[in-house]
Amino acid sequence: MGTDGAALSVPIRVLVVDDHALFRSGVNAEIGDSVDIVGDVGTVDEAIDAIRAKKPDVVLLDVHLPNGGGVAILEALADSTSNTKCLALSVSDAAEDVIAIIRAGARGYVTKTITHDELLDAIRRVHAGDAVFSPRLAGFVLDAFSSTKPVTSDPDLDRLTPREQEVLRLIARGYTYKEVAGRIHLSVKTVETHVSSVLRKLQLSNRHELTAWATDRRLL
Repeated sequence: MGTDGAALSVPIRVLVVDDHALFRSGVNAEIGDSVDIVGDVGTVDEAIDAIRAKKPDVVLLDVHLPNGGGVAILEALADSTSNTKCLALSVSDAAEDVIAIIRAGARGYVTKTITHDELLDAIRRVHAGDAVFSPRLAGFVLDAFSSTKPVTSDPDLDRLTPREQEVLRLIARGYTYKEVAGRIHLSVKTVETHVSSVLRKLQLSNRHELTAWATDRRLL
Protein backbone atom coordinates (compact mmCIF):
# COMPACT_ATOMS: atom_id res chain seq x y z
CA MET A 1 0.00 0.00 0.00
CA GLY A 2 1.23 3.51 -0.76
CA THR A 3 1.22 6.83 1.03
CA ASP A 4 -1.87 8.88 1.58
CA GLY A 5 -0.78 12.12 -0.06
CA ALA A 6 -1.48 15.40 1.68
CA ALA A 7 -2.08 15.11 5.39
CA LEU A 8 -5.49 15.94 6.75
CA SER A 9 -5.54 19.32 8.50
CA VAL A 10 -8.16 18.08 10.96
CA PRO A 11 -7.90 14.30 11.33
CA ILE A 12 -11.14 12.40 10.90
CA ARG A 13 -12.01 10.51 14.08
CA VAL A 14 -12.41 6.81 13.22
CA LEU A 15 -13.60 3.82 15.24
CA VAL A 16 -12.66 0.36 13.94
CA VAL A 17 -15.13 -2.48 14.56
CA ASP A 18 -14.01 -6.00 13.68
CA ASP A 19 -13.95 -9.25 15.63
CA HIS A 20 -10.40 -10.06 14.47
CA ALA A 21 -7.84 -8.27 16.65
CA LEU A 22 -5.09 -8.78 14.09
CA PHE A 23 -7.14 -7.04 11.40
CA ARG A 24 -7.87 -4.12 13.75
CA SER A 25 -4.15 -3.80 14.46
CA GLY A 26 -3.45 -3.83 10.74
CA VAL A 27 -5.92 -1.01 10.07
CA ASN A 28 -4.40 1.00 12.92
CA ALA A 29 -0.94 0.53 11.48
CA GLU A 30 -2.01 1.36 7.93
CA ILE A 31 -4.06 4.51 8.42
CA GLY A 32 -3.32 5.63 11.98
CA ASP A 33 -0.98 8.36 10.77
CA SER A 34 -3.66 9.90 8.54
CA VAL A 35 -6.78 9.68 10.72
CA ASP A 36 -7.42 9.77 14.44
CA ILE A 37 -8.23 6.20 15.53
CA VAL A 38 -10.34 6.79 18.64
CA GLY A 39 -10.74 3.10 19.42
CA ASP A 40 -11.07 -0.42 18.08
CA VAL A 41 -13.53 -3.01 19.35
CA GLY A 42 -14.60 -6.53 18.46
CA THR A 43 -18.21 -7.07 19.56
CA VAL A 44 -21.63 -5.59 18.91
CA ASP A 45 -22.13 -4.35 22.48
CA GLU A 46 -18.64 -2.81 22.65
CA ALA A 47 -19.24 -1.05 19.35
CA ILE A 48 -22.57 0.43 20.44
CA ASP A 49 -21.06 1.68 23.72
CA ALA A 50 -17.97 3.09 21.99
CA ILE A 51 -19.96 4.92 19.31
CA ARG A 52 -22.23 6.49 21.91
CA ALA A 53 -19.32 7.47 24.15
CA LYS A 54 -16.73 8.61 21.63
CA LYS A 55 -19.01 9.90 18.83
CA PRO A 56 -16.52 9.15 16.03
CA ASP A 57 -16.87 10.81 12.65
CA VAL A 58 -16.66 7.49 10.78
CA VAL A 59 -17.04 3.88 11.91
CA LEU A 60 -15.27 1.18 9.90
CA LEU A 61 -17.79 -1.57 10.46
CA ASP A 62 -17.41 -5.29 9.82
CA VAL A 63 -20.60 -6.90 8.52
CA HIS A 64 -20.38 -10.27 10.25
CA LEU A 65 -19.91 -10.11 14.01
CA PRO A 66 -21.14 -12.42 16.77
CA ASN A 67 -24.59 -11.57 18.16
CA GLY A 68 -26.08 -9.70 15.24
CA GLY A 69 -23.32 -8.18 13.15
CA GLY A 70 -23.09 -4.70 11.70
CA VAL A 71 -26.82 -4.50 11.07
CA ALA A 72 -27.52 -4.91 14.80
CA ILE A 73 -25.18 -2.03 15.59
CA LEU A 74 -26.83 0.26 13.07
CA GLU A 75 -30.31 -0.69 14.24
CA ALA A 76 -29.37 0.00 17.87
CA LEU A 77 -28.13 3.47 16.91
CA ALA A 78 -31.00 4.30 14.56
CA ASP A 79 -32.58 6.77 16.99
CA SER A 80 -29.29 8.50 17.76
CA THR A 81 -28.78 12.16 16.85
CA SER A 82 -25.06 11.56 16.26
CA ASN A 83 -23.50 12.65 12.97
CA THR A 84 -21.41 9.47 12.88
CA LYS A 85 -21.22 7.86 9.44
CA CYS A 86 -20.70 4.11 9.01
CA LEU A 87 -18.60 2.55 6.27
CA ALA A 88 -18.90 -1.24 5.98
CA LEU A 89 -15.51 -2.91 5.52
CA SER A 90 -15.97 -6.62 4.93
CA VAL A 91 -14.44 -9.68 3.35
CA SER A 92 -17.89 -10.47 1.94
CA ASP A 93 -19.03 -9.22 -1.45
CA ALA A 94 -22.39 -11.01 -1.32
CA ALA A 95 -25.35 -8.98 -2.54
CA GLU A 96 -27.47 -9.81 0.51
CA ASP A 97 -24.77 -8.48 2.86
CA VAL A 98 -24.37 -5.26 0.89
CA ILE A 99 -28.11 -4.61 0.68
CA ALA A 100 -28.80 -5.44 4.33
CA ILE A 101 -26.14 -3.13 5.75
CA ILE A 102 -27.09 -0.24 3.46
CA ARG A 103 -30.76 -0.63 4.31
CA ALA A 104 -29.75 -0.47 7.97
CA GLY A 105 -28.06 2.89 7.46
CA ALA A 106 -24.43 2.45 6.38
CA ARG A 107 -23.15 5.12 3.99
CA GLY A 108 -20.90 2.82 2.02
CA TYR A 109 -19.52 -0.67 1.58
CA VAL A 110 -16.01 -1.65 0.57
CA THR A 111 -14.25 -5.01 0.67
CA LYS A 112 -11.08 -5.84 2.57
CA THR A 113 -9.15 -6.11 -0.69
CA ILE A 114 -9.17 -2.29 -0.77
CA THR A 115 -5.82 -0.50 -0.87
CA HIS A 116 -4.47 1.96 1.69
CA ASP A 117 -5.16 5.00 -0.50
CA GLU A 118 -8.60 3.76 -1.52
CA LEU A 119 -9.60 3.20 2.10
CA LEU A 120 -8.52 6.67 3.13
CA ASP A 121 -10.41 8.13 0.17
CA ALA A 122 -13.53 6.15 1.12
CA ILE A 123 -13.32 7.37 4.72
CA ARG A 124 -12.98 11.00 3.61
CA ARG A 125 -15.83 10.74 1.13
CA VAL A 126 -18.20 9.08 3.61
CA HIS A 127 -17.29 11.73 6.19
CA ALA A 128 -18.17 14.39 3.61
CA GLY A 129 -21.59 12.82 3.05
CA ASP A 130 -20.98 10.79 -0.10
CA ALA A 131 -22.10 7.19 -0.60
CA VAL A 132 -19.13 4.99 -1.40
CA PHE A 133 -19.02 1.45 -2.82
CA SER A 134 -16.45 -0.86 -4.32
CA PRO A 135 -17.19 -0.80 -8.07
CA ARG A 136 -18.77 -4.24 -8.45
CA LEU A 137 -20.97 -3.68 -5.38
CA ALA A 138 -22.62 -0.50 -6.59
CA GLY A 139 -24.86 -2.45 -8.96
CA PHE A 140 -26.34 -4.43 -6.08
CA VAL A 141 -27.38 -1.23 -4.35
CA LEU A 142 -28.78 0.39 -7.49
CA ASP A 143 -30.83 -2.72 -8.26
CA ALA A 144 -32.13 -2.95 -4.69
CA PHE A 145 -33.23 0.67 -4.40
CA SER A 146 -34.31 1.52 -7.95
CA SER A 147 -37.71 -0.16 -7.86
CA THR A 148 -40.65 2.23 -7.94
CA LYS A 149 -43.28 -0.48 -8.07
CA PRO A 150 -46.00 -0.23 -5.41
CA VAL A 151 -45.97 -2.85 -2.69
CA THR A 152 -48.44 -5.60 -3.49
CA SER A 153 -49.58 -8.67 -1.63
CA ASP A 154 -47.43 -11.74 -2.18
CA PRO A 155 -49.49 -14.95 -1.84
CA ASP A 156 -46.37 -17.02 -1.10
CA LEU A 157 -45.17 -14.66 1.61
CA ASP A 158 -48.66 -14.44 3.09
CA ARG A 159 -48.53 -18.18 3.77
CA LEU A 160 -45.77 -17.58 6.32
CA THR A 161 -46.48 -16.53 9.88
CA PRO A 162 -45.00 -13.18 11.05
CA ARG A 163 -42.32 -15.07 12.99
CA GLU A 164 -41.46 -17.19 9.94
CA GLN A 165 -41.16 -14.04 7.85
CA GLU A 166 -38.82 -12.54 10.44
CA VAL A 167 -36.64 -15.67 10.44
CA LEU A 168 -36.72 -15.75 6.63
CA ARG A 169 -35.33 -12.20 6.37
CA LEU A 170 -32.56 -12.82 8.89
CA ILE A 171 -31.47 -16.09 7.33
CA ALA A 172 -31.54 -14.48 3.88
CA ARG A 173 -29.28 -11.69 5.18
CA GLY A 174 -26.66 -14.30 6.02
CA TYR A 175 -27.09 -14.77 9.76
CA THR A 176 -26.35 -18.19 11.24
CA TYR A 177 -29.06 -20.05 13.12
CA LYS A 178 -27.30 -19.17 16.37
CA GLU A 179 -27.18 -15.46 15.47
CA VAL A 180 -30.88 -15.48 14.52
CA ALA A 181 -31.73 -17.20 17.80
CA GLY A 182 -29.85 -14.54 19.75
CA ARG A 183 -31.46 -11.65 17.89
CA ILE A 184 -35.09 -12.75 18.35
CA HIS A 185 -34.69 -14.62 21.65
CA LEU A 186 -35.48 -18.14 20.49
CA SER A 187 -33.63 -21.42 20.83
CA VAL A 188 -31.51 -22.61 17.92
CA LYS A 189 -33.79 -25.63 17.64
CA THR A 190 -36.85 -23.39 17.27
CA VAL A 191 -35.11 -21.35 14.58
CA GLU A 192 -34.28 -24.58 12.73
CA THR A 193 -37.96 -25.58 12.95
CA HIS A 194 -39.07 -22.23 11.53
CA VAL A 195 -36.56 -22.48 8.67
CA SER A 196 -37.75 -25.99 7.83
CA SER A 197 -41.33 -24.73 7.79
CA VAL A 198 -40.41 -21.80 5.53
CA LEU A 199 -38.57 -24.05 3.09
CA ARG A 200 -41.49 -26.47 3.00
CA LYS A 201 -44.14 -23.78 2.46
CA LEU A 202 -42.11 -22.05 -0.27
CA GLN A 203 -41.02 -25.35 -1.83
CA LEU A 204 -37.34 -24.46 -1.54
CA SER A 205 -34.47 -26.85 -0.87
CA ASN A 206 -31.86 -24.85 1.07
CA ARG A 207 -30.86 -21.46 2.46
CA HIS A 208 -29.18 -20.42 -0.81
CA GLU A 209 -32.47 -20.81 -2.66
CA LEU A 210 -34.19 -19.02 0.22
CA THR A 211 -31.79 -16.07 -0.10
CA ALA A 212 -32.36 -15.86 -3.84
CA TRP A 213 -36.13 -16.02 -3.29
CA ALA A 214 -36.02 -13.21 -0.73
CA THR A 215 -33.69 -11.09 -2.88
CA ASP A 216 -35.98 -11.40 -5.91
CA ARG A 217 -38.85 -10.05 -3.79
CA ARG A 218 -36.71 -7.27 -2.27
CA LEU A 219 -37.34 -8.51 1.28
CA LEU A 220 -33.85 -7.81 2.58
